Amino acid sequence: MSSRLTRKEKQAKTRRLLMAAAAKVCAKRGLQQTSVDEVAEQAGYTKGAFYANFASKEELFLAMLDERFTERVHEIDRALAASDDPEVMARQAGDEFARYIAADEEWERLFFEFAAHAARNPAFREELVTRYRSLRDRMAELYRRRAGELGVDSPVPYDQLALMTFAMANGFALERLLEPETVPDELHASMLGIFFVGLRTMIEQQSGEAVASGAESGQPSSG
Repeated sequence: MSSRLTRKEKQAKTRRLLMAAAAKVCAKRGLQQTSVDEVAEQAGYTKGAFYANFASKEELFLAMLDERFTERVHEIDRALAASDDPEVMARQAGDEFARYIAADEEWERLFFEFAAHAARNPAFREELVTRYRSLRDRMAELYRRRAGELGVDSPVPYDQLALMTFAMANGFALERLLEPETVPDELHASMLGIFFVGLRTMIEQQSGEAVASGAESGQPSSG
């Protein structure tokens, strides 16, 4: 016999169902054309139930972003911890991302819908950019922590490293959205692998130059 849900659990369930309904409606109709009435009806609730949980459809979409971004950080953290080889880590992260978007193609369409809506709505753009920067900051910190565990330091600032990898992920997702039949699943993994091989080469060159400089000055290398 199942136990009755608490008030907090009921609210969490309602919010979850509203967000799932919004994803379906928005993926089909676009964010601009999606109405609160339609989302509530799709979820099986009244408009009053919607407004008891979200002040607007924009607030609901931002809650969806918060949830997805948190999931994404955990996934990448697991991928980075899976190996000590940067190229292997990169390829695993790329493969994981390809599986992630293939499993929920609706989400990628939604993300680009959010971006298009943000370009036309300054208030929504500010909220979206705040969350997106926070996600990049968290990713930069993951890269910094992993580099420390491997005993290396990136020649590229970690915030820029996160920005570059995000740009590759978004580019891959957009190409997949436009030409799913011609963009292979392994493309993103290959891109990241090449990128991190280049980064490792830069680190090795930097280390070699430091050793050479120390030898010329008669000082022992710190590495």
